[in-house]
Amino acid sequence: MSWEFNIPVCVADLVKPGGMGQYVVQDVQMPKDLPSCLKSFKAAMRSQGPLCILEHFDTVYSVLQQGSHVDLTVKEDALELLVQVIRGFSVALPSLLLSGSLSAVDRRHHLNAVKMGVFLLCKLTESLESDSYRQSIVTAPGKGSKKSKSGSEGMVQWDSERYTVLLSLTQLLQLDIRPLWSLSLVEEEFVSCVTCCCYKLLENPHISHVKSKPARDSIIHLLGVMIKKYNHMLGARVKVIQLLQHFEQLAGVCAQAVASWSSEFGIKAIVGEIMREIGQKSSEELSREGSGVRAFSGFLSELSTLVPDVMIPNVSVLLTHLEGESPSMRVAVCEVLGEVLVRVLSGDKLEDSARADRDRFLDTLQEHIHDTHSHVRARVLQVYTRIVNSKALPLCRYTEVMELAVGRLGDKSVNVCKSAIQLLAAFIAHNPYSCKLSSADLRKPLDKEMAKLKEMKDKVKEKTPVTVIGADELWAAMEPEVLQTVQAQLESSSEGESCVEGGADQYEEFIEGEERNDRCTAVQIAQFLRGSKYRQAVHLCLQAHNHFPESEFFSAMSTLNTDSVMATLAQLFTGPMQEPLTETQVEEHPPTSTQIQMEDILDDGELKKQEMLVQYLKDTESFALQVERTISIINNLLYWKTTTVVQEAVQFCVTVCEFSVADSLSGVRKMLPLVWSADTSVKESVLHAYKRLYLNPQGDSTRAKAQTLVDSLSALMVDASLGTIQCLEEIVQEFFGCDGVLQSSVVQVLWERFSGKRETSNLHRRAAVLLLGMAARAEREVILSNLDTLCSVALEENVTEDYLLARDTVLSICNITDHVRQSKASPFRLPMDHQLFSCLTRAISDGVILTDPQWQSFMEQAVRLIYFLSESPDVLCSHLLQRSTRLLLEQINENREKNKVQVAETNQSQDPTQDLEQSEQVNSVCLAQLLSLCGCVAFWQVSYLERSVSTELRRRRGEREQKEEAKGPESKTKQGSNDSCMEEELGLTGASAEDTEAELIRKICETELLSDDNLLRVFVPVLVKVCSSPGHYPHPQLTTAACLALSQYMMISPGMCMDHIRLLFTVLERSPLPIVRANAIIALGDLTVRFPNILEPWTPNLYARLSDDDSSVRLTAVTVLTQLVLKDVLKVKGQVSEVAVLLLDPEPHIASLALNFFNELAAKDNAIYNLLPDIISRLSDPQRGMNEEDFNTIMKQLFSYITKERQTESLVEKLCQRFRTAKTERQWSDLAVSLSLLSMCERGFKRLQECWECYSDKLTEPGVYQPLLSIAAKLRRGAKQQFKAQVEEFEKKLTVVHTKGLENVEREAECNEESQTTLTPLPVRSAHKPRRGRAKSSAVDDSDLMTPKQQKHSQRRPRKPITFSSDEEEEDAVMQESETPKVTTPISRTSRRTRLRH
Repeated sequence: MSWEFNIPVCVADLVKPGGMGQYVVQDVQMPKDLPSCLKSFKAAMRSQGPLCILEHFDTVYSVLQQGSHVDLTVKEDALELLVQVIRGFSVALPSLLLSGSLSAVDRRHHLNAVKMGVFLLCKLTESLESDSYRQSIVTAPGKGSKKSKSGSEGMVQWDSERYTVLLSLTQLLQLDIRPLWSLSLVEEEFVSCVTCCCYKLLENPHISHVKSKPARDSIIHLLGVMIKKYNHMLGARVKVIQLLQHFEQLAGVCAQAVASWSSEFGIKAIVGEIMREIGQKSSEELSREGSGVRAFSGFLSELSTLVPDVMIPNVSVLLTHLEGESPSMRVAVCEVLGEVLVRVLSGDKLEDSARADRDRFLDTLQEHIHDTHSHVRARVLQVYTRIVNSKALPLCRYTEVMELAVGRLGDKSVNVCKSAIQLLAAFIAHNPYSCKLSSADLRKPLDKEMAKLKEMKDKVKEKTPVTVIGADELWAAMEPEVLQTVQAQLESSSEGESCVEGGADQYEEFIEGEERNDRCTAVQIAQFLRGSKYRQAVHLCLQAHNHFPESEFFSAMSTLNTDSVMATLAQLFTGPMQEPLTETQVEEHPPTSTQIQMEDILDDGELKKQEMLVQYLKDTESFALQVERTISIINNLLYWKTTTVVQEAVQFCVTVCEFSVADSLSGVRKMLPLVWSADTSVKESVLHAYKRLYLNPQGDSTRAKAQTLVDSLSALMVDASLGTIQCLEEIVQEFFGCDGVLQSSVVQVLWERFSGKRETSNLHRRAAVLLLGMAARAEREVILSNLDTLCSVALEENVTEDYLLARDTVLSICNITDHVRQSKASPFRLPMDHQLFSCLTRAISDGVILTDPQWQSFMEQAVRLIYFLSESPDVLCSHLLQRSTRLLLEQINENREKNKVQVAETNQSQDPTQDLEQSEQVNSVCLAQLLSLCGCVAFWQVSYLERSVSTELRRRRGEREQKEEAKGPESKTKQGSNDSCMEEELGLTGASAEDTEAELIRKICETELLSDDNLLRVFVPVLVKVCSSPGHYPHPQLTTAACLALSQYMMISPGMCMDHIRLLFTVLERSPLPIVRANAIIALGDLTVRFPNILEPWTPNLYARLSDDDSSVRLTAVTVLTQLVLKDVLKVKGQVSEVAVLLLDPEPHIASLALNFFNELAAKDNAIYNLLPDIISRLSDPQRGMNEEDFNTIMKQLFSYITKERQTESLVEKLCQRFRTAKTERQWSDLAVSLSLLSMCERGFKRLQECWECYSDKLTEPGVYQPLLSIAAKLRRGAKQQFKAQVEEFEKKLTVVHTKGLENVEREAECNEESQTTLTPLPVRSAHKPRRGRAKSSAVDDSDLMTPKQQKHSQRRPRKPITFSSDEEEEDAVMQESETPKVTTPISRTSRRTRLRH
């Protein structure tokens, strides 16, 4: 064989003649001849082995060349043969290459065969992959169509064949076949042939699916082999970047591949190469690539989860993207940093360099919590959540990061807010401090440990040791310097005596003076040595030897040399006469080594442990306080409109409650009303939260679990409002609805607590009976079978001791009534002589003559229960009123007799008025309680008639109709003619029957309830007298009760309402008591719903209470009016401006209610749009005196609801027209500001230009000119060129008129016109032809341009100021007839049947 096979760039190149010795395809077979050729190829394969490819290469090449004309079966046969060839080489080559017996010719044969086989297999694989992808696109099913079976079968078959091809190539290339090439250098074309096939397979859109995992792993493994053994590093790096740029879905696959090459094949350098390639891309390149940016970010994020440790050395090249414009790249880099921090740079055993990297990465993440893009902020918070969950955040950063997270709770982005809540919950759930985070509980141990630490420190200070330095150690330290001094002194003394003698005169004087002896001299020498005065010490030592030669201190210097002098000095310094050094001396002259001797010193280890404990407690308390501050913020997020934020806030409340954080119950209680949420996911979150907190108790036994459950629920219900209890009923009812051992144990524990078998507080007894009532909603027998127990414990003799327990008991009993259980069966009621009613009647009537403030709430619930559960409630309540009245009269008589006796027995010098005033006050309280009882009975009597009686009439009628239907057709035909005629005459069929029943109820209310023989009638004069004569009855409780009872009486009939409506509005406007005014507003709201035509003329009086001086009255007024307006009971008129003023109310709750009113009103079509002109006129009225800043704030909020172009255009015209009627400069300014607040569009701007004459004469005022100028500035931004020119022209026009004035501008314009007329006279036009689209006459009368004057209406007679006094003529305190508004626009009433249903 003299030729050589070279792998071509293109398949068609093999047909073209090449260079000398290159293989060229000689014969390209036709498609019809290919099956027979493949058979011969197959036979040769069996006989010759894989080398047969040398002879049959042209056959398979023909399959490639004729690909579009060849059947799929032919291609599959060719593929199968090529796979057998490659496998044959995989088996034969290892033994041949290891034996080394291959000649050059054989090596060339095998090399050509290998290259031919690999080339054909790779190209055929690419062809089949393209065909498969093309087929998947053609056979892709549309909406509602089914996938073709043939196409799907072909794709499935190729999926399995693809894996086989990759496996065979991997088996071959894993072998060391490089010796086949010269110098073992594999040609680049061979490597590219294999790798290009792999990358082609990776481009398949389904390669990332789970079903493609075997093929995907094989491709990654094959590429790893090519990089490891065949030097494909550079090509792989470039190709990965290209794949990411063009195929976004391959981000995860490429990350998996790079991670596999790094970990399995040890090619870690490729990670750095690819990271550097991505890091070097500029912002301009990334902005052009589009989807490539998302692929790069996804690749980096996925790669960081696989090999974070390999990425650390090259992270710095990615940090430049944090300053770039692509948020996706910033997110990716932050996620890389997070994974590195969690997986690598965590723990306490980090080296200094690793610790520095960790701190640098954390600083970078903290900076991007405030990133400009919301997506980046959210993802960074999520990264921090992962770090905290992995406990990889250092303790020193907890406080700082937590403060940043709290700041993000107010972020405008929902995702950021949600991520911040998740991070804060992670901080609490994985905190390293304590499982209980109550700052109040942590304060006590902290104070205790701080006191202990202070005591330990004081003991250490008292027993501070004196440091003693050993003389030997000091001498050893100074010996070198002393030796040098001694040698110098001895040398100088030997060279010249004069210098020694001349310098020693002073030392001789010292020795001889003051009777010095040898001991004193020795001490002085030692002191010189301690003071580092070595020269002086040596001189004195030499002179002392001359004076005291026999002294024991200087006897060693018998022979004067260096050693003897040093020995003497050492003896003098370390001898017994030496005094120990003080601490001051040691500090001035520190030695090189010290020996510390301490006496009775506390152990340093214990002190350090105590300091660490105190610091730990301080950090724990600081963390708990920070969590407590966070709770109040997150509690406000429970009512956000975004469901996900609400769910995260609920989860956070559960977390803080589990860790016993102070005030955590506030959030748990606040989320209770969400059980009524219309959003199912929110409701389910709340239910799951309460089940987790309260209904899944922990305990060793069922009894212990029941105790825990009752304790937790009781803690939640202590001091809870009735609204909270109603919400809790929905949750607890579901728990008791399930039959189980735990539920029975809980009921038993509750009865034990309520009955007093176990000692407990009154609050927990009340909680127990309320929980029993909740259980009764699921099972009536829980209460019904124990009514006697309830009566004996809470409603008999001891009822006066605790009216709250009695009230809660009544509430629990109400849960067995039909009104609560919504039963449609025959009504469940108890007989009049039942023990329950006798107890209630006695308790209510006896409480009338007492002064217990809790009696009122008990009485209201008790009367309600009587009407719900008694067979004849009207008779019972009649006896109740009689008994109560009789007891009150008896008390009044007794007090009167006592007063007479006291007056008779009291001396004339004493003043008995104090006792009289006290008795009158007691009588006023008792009378107030009696009137409250009357009003309550009247209200529930009406409710009983319209709900219970009416419901029972309908039920009985329904039963009769069912019985008639059950009788059969024969009975119907017999009675049909007579009965139908009679029912039609009486109006008792269908809807007419319901109307008849409703009319019957209405007639009873109007004629019988307040008839002369009815007991309720007796109290009407008393109520009217008390309400109309506040001077006679000044007691606040009496006035409050009388007004409330009167309003309840007015609910009975229209006649009663008409007779006393003026009195009730008089009380509303002139009562000095805020509670009375607030109650009157609530009552009038109910009356408006019941009798709308009667209350409609009084609507302005209701709106007037929005400006009441008392905040509680304003709060009640805005709440009532919101309900009336939003439910279409009241017509929306210009008085809504009073609600707009409340947007700036100093009370935040009132302001939020006003804002909610407009938010809900905006949902109604055009409601705010229709009201805006009137609201502006009322608020800009000079008589109101509202300042400009407040007006602008209100208008900014209201105009935010105007979003439609048509509304904007219409408002522009309306507001411009109001410039004509505006009188003051302030009104002009307010109108101009209102115009500037509109979202002006082209149509609105055109309308603004058309209305130029309305406001042009006001432009000299800055308050008008500046807002209109701001409109032009807004329109000019981003406008098209043509429109921009119009805006600029309008702006110039505004400026000219503002600076020169409208008159001057018009005069100049007229002069210009006259001059033009003079130069070029216009042709005379006929006066008969009016110009189309022009004004008919240019001459306009001056009166047409004048501001129209308001018509004078007949002035209303001013009201006389009426003041309350204690005179007899108190009847004038009621509004006069002339002050009563007349009905102007009657409101259409709904049918009686509709109202009764509601």
